[in-house]
Amino acid sequence: MKNNKLLTIMLIILVTILLIGIVIFVLLTQFNKQSTANEPTIDQIVEASVDVPEIMTNLADDSYVKLTLKIQTTSKKAAEELEKRNFQVNHIVIGELSEMTEEDLAGKEGKILFESTIKAQLNDLMQEGEVEQIYITSYVIQ
Repeated sequence: MKNNKLLTIMLIILVTILLIGIVIFVLLTQFNKQSTANEPTIDQIVEASVDVPEIMTNLADDSYVKLTLKIQTTSKKAAEELEKRNFQVNHIVIGELSEMTEEDLAGKEGKILFESTIKAQLNDLMQEGEVEQIYITSYVIQ
């Protein structure tokens, strides 16, 4: 009887230690996931972003578009480089828009396609960092 009671106590202690170990493992795993997800703060995003002044140009179907962009880069140095390349940014944006129609830019998919095309072309130019995101901050088409 005494042996049976001792075995029960040992099993309870073993299961308790095992459960505590599992809880600690899960907590540490979750903590490490949060620390590796290092999302930039809004201040860091603004610091690494460039405003593209308003661009107004004709589209391929004789309508016209007026828009402004904010381009988010990977670093402050990349943003400084992109500001120096402002004339190239304008050239790429105008060139891309001149090949598009009002229908091409219609809807969410059209804007996403435009943004991804501009992003790819700008990343080909960049030497210091890269473009992470393009935001259309104002948009009028007529």
